[in-house]
Amino acid sequence: MEWDWAFVAVITPTLLAGLKLTLLITLLSAIVAAVLGLAFAIARRSSNRFISRPVGAMVQFVRGTPLLVQLYFIFYVLPDAGILLPPLLAGVIGMGLHYATYTAEVYRAGIETVPKGQWEAARAANLTMRQTWVHVIIPQAVPPMIPALANYLIAMFKETPLLSAITVLELMNQAKSVANSSYRYVEPMTMVGVLFLMISLVSVVMLRWLEHRFGRLEK
Repeated sequence: MEWDWAFVAVITPTLLAGLKLTLLITLLSAIVAAVLGLAFAIARRSSNRFISRPVGAMVQFVRGTPLLVQLYFIFYVLPDAGILLPPLLAGVIGMGLHYATYTAEVYRAGIETVPKGQWEAARAANLTMRQTWVHVIIPQAVPPMIPALANYLIAMFKETPLLSAITVLELMNQAKSVANSSYRYVEPMTMVGVLFLMISLVSVVMLRWLEHRFGRLEK
């Protein structure tokens, strides 16, 4: 099949709309993953085993099952229990929860890099646990984590095509729709690859800068 630039010009707005939704999903999922990941990391450090053990078991379960299965469960199984979510919300929750279990490990590693003396100093200053976390531990733990968190952001972006399985009209699903309606697959699928590659290359450059910037701060 010959490459048709006129057809590319026609489908580009549709694909760009899909790309816009893909980027939005990635951003929202990253926020969910960052917030839940921190909550999981703190909960797993709890001295109360009735908190730390169930959270730890849940994290291991989510990490041990494929993201696609989790998306199917949220979108197709939960409605049987009366929980009906729009495709976009289901996708954001699914991806956010899945990657929260990975960012939790990043947070855990970052928290463990904070010297024990900082905890002791916080106690000596009569800071509450919340004040200790907010004003002492997290500000020191987060900067070394940023490159790893950015790496998961890139991975999240690359996995957004899985959301086509739950009818989210992201980039891949838009391309499949165009291809199925026109019976031309070369142009839309090639464009999807090019767009993903362009965003990924820019992201990798930013990741290298973050690694250099925050790696230098650690030293």
